Amino acid sequence: MYDVAVIGAGPGGYVAAIRAAQLGLNTCVIERDKPGGVCLNVGCIPTKSFIHQAELFESQKELAEIGVTPDSKNLDFAKVVAKSQLAVGKLVDGVEHLLRKNHVELVNGTAKITGKNSILLDDGAEIHTKNIIIATGSRPMEVPGFEFDEKQVLSSTGILSLSKLPKRLVILGAGAIGCEFAYIMNAFGVDVQLVEMADHILPTEDEEASEMLADMLREQGVTIHTSSRARSLKKTKRSVTVMLESSDGNQKELKADKALCVFGRAANTDAIGLEHIAIETNRGCIAVGDFYQTQTPGVFAIGDVIDTPQLAHLASREGEIAVEYIAGHQPERQVDPNEIVYALYCNPQLASFGQREEQLAERNIPYESVVFPYAGIGKAVAIGKSDGMVKLLFDKQKRELLGAHIVGHNATELIHELLLAKTAELLPIDIGSMIHAHPTFSEGIMESMLAADGRAIHY
Repeated sequence: MYDVAVIGAGPGGYVAAIRAAQLGLNTCVIERDKPGGVCLNVGCIPTKSFIHQAELFESQKELAEIGVTPDSKNLDFAKVVAKSQLAVGKLVDGVEHLLRKNHVELVNGTAKITGKNSILLDDGAEIHTKNIIIATGSRPMEVPGFEFDEKQVLSSTGILSLSKLPKRLVILGAGAIGCEFAYIMNAFGVDVQLVEMADHILPTEDEEASEMLADMLREQGVTIHTSSRARSLKKTKRSVTVMLESSDGNQKELKADKALCVFGRAANTDAIGLEHIAIETNRGCIAVGDFYQTQTPGVFAIGDVIDTPQLAHLASREGEIAVEYIAGHQPERQVDPNEIVYALYCNPQLASFGQREEQLAERNIPYESVVFPYAGIGKAVAIGKSDGMVKLLFDKQKRELLGAHIVGHNATELIHELLLAKTAELLPIDIGSMIHAHPTFSEGIMESMLAADGRAIHY
């Protein structure tokens, strides 16, 4: 009998399994496909490879400025896909190595829970365990009338397997996935139409930051339709037609070669045997306690199957906390919702944590907003990446950092200095007076902290 059996080897599941083994627990992880889950195989990793290659392709514009004119007509998109799969393969091998190194048994198969201590595999084998961690992840959400055929109507998984670029693409949903693919496809020369029913793209992000990113995407050539709902989709073998209805009732037809539908993700909880352990779901999500324990003793749930943000790095931390609790250890840190980083990897990048300005205003919390432009960062100007901003929100009285929002080059890397400042309860002067190397993008963090005290030098 195992001490812990983890169902799902995504970033939540395999991290939980490794941490459990480190704590001396006899552990297995069950995976029906390849280790790494959606994130590694058909999510975070292949899309970041696409983005990197899109940036390389886009750099031909900068090369032209210094007299170099590459021949872009020979772009072979199948090779872009193949290169992304090479990265995926290396990382899958890496996860398998880490599991072996930590003496975690990797079991291949589809699991169904038959009791709080038992799991049945699709080959008839049974696994007995003291504790179960459900980490089965999620899948692209399908909406009636917009069902995926992965030929004309694509999911976020299907678009990663294209061998040829469409000439025109309509993207329904301007969340993180929609915006990233809008950038990727536009960079490779596709005519992109991005549709969002909310009044701005990235509706869960700070409105000023979202609007700045939207303006930059428009400058790059992406057509954006906000406050617009897709009412219907008609397709032929070669094209799709989407009927949009705006908030004022006007209708418009968008024609394209293909449609990418990214309406969200659905938790994989509908066929894993929850009925055998008296666990019910709400909109597919499992309710959990502070240590990710369900209402059934010995059964835990983490990642996309619970009602927390669907982020790989959050799932990993949830897995660690769950197994530390199982092993009788007090977790070093609980998850603070205001300390979860959100990262968007198009060009430019967007990264954030904590409160948004709209939220603070709605709650009548006295706050101060400080914005420092990338144009004030020497290195940003030097390398032609001066579009962007660092936006900080402070408690007006306590000077506590309530939220941070960065739009611009390397935003997803820069955000962590601000997160460290928040978790360490540092004041603006603590970061502002710390010497930052020149020229670096991190000077934007220093200057924004100085600006909070009215002391910014370069703005």
